[in-house]
Amino acid sequence: MTIELRHLRAFLAIAEEGTITRAAARLHIGQPALSRTLRQLESHLGVRLVDRSTHHLELTAAGRTFRDRAAAALAAVDTALDPRALPALPLRLGHPWAALGEHTVPLLRRWDHEHPDVPLELRRIDDRTAGLTRGKVDVALLRGDVTDSDLVTQLLLEEERVAVVPADSDLADRSSLTLADLAAWPIALNTVAGTTTLDLWPACARPGTTIEVTNTDEWLTAIAVGRAVGISTSATPRLHRHPMIAYLPLTDAPPVPLLLAWRRGTPTHPAVPALVRLTRELVAGH
Repeated sequence: MTIELRHLRAFLAIAEEGTITRAAARLHIGQPALSRTLRQLESHLGVRLVDRSTHHLELTAAGRTFRDRAAAALAAVDTALDPRALPALPLRLGHPWAALGEHTVPLLRRWDHEHPDVPLELRRIDDRTAGLTRGKVDVALLRGDVTDSDLVTQLLLEEERVAVVPADSDLADRSSLTLADLAAWPIALNTVAGTTTLDLWPACARPGTTIEVTNTDEWLTAIAVGRAVGISTSATPRLHRHPMIAYLPLTDAPPVPLLLAWRRGTPTHPAVPALVRLTRELVAGH
């Protein structure tokens, strides 16, 4: 027979109350059930724990020894299962690039101030959903269209597109650029999580060369060394300043939606709704 916590709690109640009647009332069970539980425990241990020869139950010598062991065991279990004794589960916020742009630091600071007991971890994951569909994060900041039906999305804002060019190129001397200005250069395309495709250009005026990269670091390097130009959003200059890169307004490309996304159904972390509310408040306030 397997001994369970209920056997220990039953024995301790009997030891403390002194009678089966009072112990059963305390545990909200019937007296016959409590007596059976005690017999099961004694049978498992192979000793008598309670002397039933008198009206008032007395613990045997073995019972007194076991009482201390049972109390220590239950105390250890109660401590282990007390959620207040555990560090809070971190809330994981994923993004493939640029996070929340200029709002990133204010978001992290406000969260730390308003939710000091729940660590908010910002994780960059080079993936179309920033690890959300793979369970690596609890909520994610995504740009562009999100078509996965298993995800719920909340539009936060729309970001203007910017041209990203080598700082020592002739393009960097301009006050703004158009798609046509970039077409003569190779275009750096992040094929994993980027929002730029050749469909931005008219079919008859698309760039002839592309350089495919798989993450933001590779994309920035290709532009900085002069191998390509790129297109991003207004959030990128806030988080990715580089002495060899210039960011310029791109006047004829549509904006990019910035979305907050989480998995449909019960959130994987109880603090997801609070993060959604705070992010919306922060963006709306600006």
